[in-house]
Amino acid sequence: MASLKKWLDRRRNPWKGVFYDAFKLWKAENGPARLYAYDTLPEGATVLDFGGFEGTWADRILAAQPSADIHVFEPHPVFAAHLTQKFAERENVHVHAFALGRTDGTLSLSDTGDASSAVADLEKSLEAPVKAVSQFFDAHPLPAIDLVKINIEGGEYDLLPALLDAGVMDRIARLQVQFHLFDPAFAEARDAIRTRLSETHDCAWCYPFVWEEWRRRT
Repeated sequence: MASLKKWLDRRRNPWKGVFYDAFKLWKAENGPARLYAYDTLPEGATVLDFGGFEGTWADRILAAQPSADIHVFEPHPVFAAHLTQKFAERENVHVHAFALGRTDGTLSLSDTGDASSAVADLEKSLEAPVKAVSQFFDAHPLPAIDLVKINIEGGEYDLLPALLDAGVMDRIARLQVQFHLFDPAFAEARDAIRTRLSETHDCAWCYPFVWEEWRRRT
């Protein structure tokens, strides 16, 4: 049934073909092995986790490098409360119950588990705070950032330009991002962001709209 639904979705929305092709290749080439290769993280690495959800990704980082200093961003109030409780005994894990973006404000979120989004065409039922990138990094300078993961259901199209405009991207050694294809126009938005990223970083590997990784040139 799932395969039929995907086939119908692709037939009705041919612009989604790039995602379906990339996802097939991701599975065939064991993409997760690339994504979760964190054994080279230095001791005390600074790590930013945008889209903390249940903390599974942060757990992976801690397993690879227990001394990593992790900032977890999760605007969904229920998930943020869970993360705060889960990492209460971890002084090196900092849970931020808000999103980062261009400006301060609020966003309306759908309440759909790990697919909760302010961008996807879903019923919005929750309000969540947004803090400006510049405000956060004024309060948390973080001069060197070893790894950033972004999986925020379309919010990357606001967050990444904000990080670039604020000059924060220059500090990031390694970026992993999942771009989302909720609309045909998002392909052009992704291309524009990738063009800007390429000024300071190289794309290490890429499965379009599944996962990709960028590394700062040295």
